[in-house]
Amino acid sequence: MGEFKASEIMNLINEKGLLLSPDMQDLIESEQGISQVKTFLENYSGDSLVINRNLLDDFIKNYVLSFPESKMDSEKNYEKELEAQSQKSDFKEQDAIKKLDRTGFKVNIVTMYEKESGDRKIQDFVKLFNARFKMIEKLLSGREQISSRISISRLKNKFDRETVSIIAMVSDISFTKNGHIILAVEDATGSFKVLFTKNNPELFLEASTLTLDEVIGIRGQTAKDMLFATEIFWPEVPILDMKKSPDDEYAIFLSDFHFGSKNFLPDEFNKFINWIRGETGSEGLREIAQKVKYIFIIGDLVDGVGIYPNQYNELEIKDIYAQYRECMDKIKLIPDDKAIIICPGNHDALRLSEPQPAISKKLAPDLHEMKNVFMVSNPAIINIGKSEQFSGFNVLMYHGYSFDYYMANIEEIRNNGGYDKPELIMKYLLKRRHLGPTYGSTLYVPEAEFDPLVITEVPDIFATGHIHKSCIKNYRNITMICGSCWQSITSFQEKVGHHPEPCRVPIVHLSTRKMKILKFTKENA
Repeated sequence: MGEFKASEIMNLINEKGLLLSPDMQDLIESEQGISQVKTFLENYSGDSLVINRNLLDDFIKNYVLSFPESKMDSEKNYEKELEAQSQKSDFKEQDAIKKLDRTGFKVNIVTMYEKESGDRKIQDFVKLFNARFKMIEKLLSGREQISSRISISRLKNKFDRETVSIIAMVSDISFTKNGHIILAVEDATGSFKVLFTKNNPELFLEASTLTLDEVIGIRGQTAKDMLFATEIFWPEVPILDMKKSPDDEYAIFLSDFHFGSKNFLPDEFNKFINWIRGETGSEGLREIAQKVKYIFIIGDLVDGVGIYPNQYNELEIKDIYAQYRECMDKIKLIPDDKAIIICPGNHDALRLSEPQPAISKKLAPDLHEMKNVFMVSNPAIINIGKSEQFSGFNVLMYHGYSFDYYMANIEEIRNNGGYDKPELIMKYLLKRRHLGPTYGSTLYVPEAEFDPLVITEVPDIFATGHIHKSCIKNYRNITMICGSCWQSITSFQEKVGHHPEPCRVPIVHLSTRKMKILKFTKENA
């Protein structure tokens, strides 16, 4: 059995018409793993076309229990090997991270996606949207104007011109020949049509910003087969108190390093490193650097491989592990008295579907071992600065992969600045309490019990990246921050109309909530 090779495993897979999931790759690189997979394939009679680790683990458990002890000995104790392998899973790595000694860092993970990967079915998407509806319905239910709402099934029994309120999900958006907007909306009891006429310009303008699959409240007057809308209600974020820390500290926000790209800007990045180490800058800037206690890195640490057409020709470092090594070497130069919180982005080497788990220890081992580094999922909510006297700041980290869809499809955003005004899209999503309401705006991991992209916890700071354009704005006392980038414009970005602003660092003085952007471009040397 030990002579059996990985290539023969692949031949066996092909003969049976099966597929091997990525999480099995490590197994067929060892003799013991090849032995397990071979035994599994020779005995497998299930319905699944994709062979993953869960299927193999279940088989091993049953296989071991179904043979006498002598057989177990000859198979080298599969159960023991399975236990050893489980210690290497991403989930266990996250547990190990939390056990590091981080005394002195006022960083607490409020929400972070840690669920292990598994099979998904079409029905899971139905459950996801049902869960989303219930979560946002709860947020909307407190609104006085729709507190006495009715279900859609009861609309047909109402008299004409009766005023009613509903909570519904938008399933279709169309226009009449006269340019009025017609929505198809639905709840758990049925579907209905809602009309927004141009005779009410203000409401019509609001309706023109609606997107598919968002959950809204609607107030209007009934007709035979349609509801004539008079008001729209979004779940919206409340107006928060403007928290201010009792400590004289700063937080800075970085994103989109793109290590490995030929367009990476090493001189400018080194200027940032020298500043954060207190080695360059005016006396005032050096004092700020010393008082920086929190550094948020919001995705795209590396440029990745195969992310967009012809990217390979634009890579300086063509190996993904080497890209992460370069990144780790730079991050290790940051003083270790500063907490560094890192989430992944769409260029990082993990699944594209959201929520994305934290960047794995296999890719970035040094970061996982640093006591001042916190590796979190995308999205995640992190509390900083908490003490007995102060509740701290909740920071919502989201790289922003869904932004492209809304920039392209929402006319109000596109015509008022688009990619040059990231605050428009951030405000848009906060109002909807969802980071990617439209199916197709980003890839979902369909969770049956909850929607991880619903903004249930209202943040004090909403920090994003992705579009390579920095901004600092305030919305309802939420500090909205979009990070910059450390890469000059690529050929792909030119084609899609991006206007990057590289080498800029948004910074927040936590005791005053004043914001500024530091520039590390050559002209600001």
